[in-house]
Amino acid sequence: MPRNTDGDATPVPRRLLDAATRLFADQGYDRTSVQEIVEAAGVTKGALYHYFGSKDDLLHEVYARVLRLQQERLDAFADADEPVEKRVRDAAADVVVTTIDNLDDAMIFFRSMHHLSPEKNKQVRAERRRYHERFRALIEEGQREGVFSTATPADLVVDYHFGSVHHLSTWYRPKGPLTPQQVADHLADLLLRALRP
Repeated sequence: MPRNTDGDATPVPRRLLDAATRLFADQGYDRTSVQEIVEAAGVTKGALYHYFGSKDDLLHEVYARVLRLQQERLDAFADADEPVEKRVRDAAADVVVTTIDNLDDAMIFFRSMHHLSPEKNKQVRAERRRYHERFRALIEEGQREGVFSTATPADLVVDYHFGSVHHLSTWYRPKGPLTPQQVADHLADLLLRALRP
């Protein structure tokens, strides 16, 4: 792979995303200029527009890369040959850990989603809905099998868990008393307690 002028072998799209993520997290999306992003990434504006059509596309990709990772992992948990309760718990804990591992991305997105174009906003909502529907299908599977209570609708259970996940960026602190896995375990256990008959 050819090196960039400053000797960094990191691919240009990754450099742009990393720079944009840092700047959006520090300054906010609306207060970050394209010029600041390209200077921080050590590339030209032409390079940014070659890989991403706009700053809006960068914001979308900040979130989409985390969602793609989480979708792949959820699909793997959902398809595993394990009891449904274990699959739900593993998936519920994993989305917490992967969100904490990408806390800047999550914070940027929920703080700046309203800046996306209507088309990109619709696309993100569809991607998120696909994830939630797969998670809900796991809950419903457990309800059909009698492992989980049907007292609370599956949609409400999913919204309850993801409400917690979406707010992690407002209160979780990396130097706090709980590790990402401990937070994940607590939230997954809360979810399972709410689901048990």
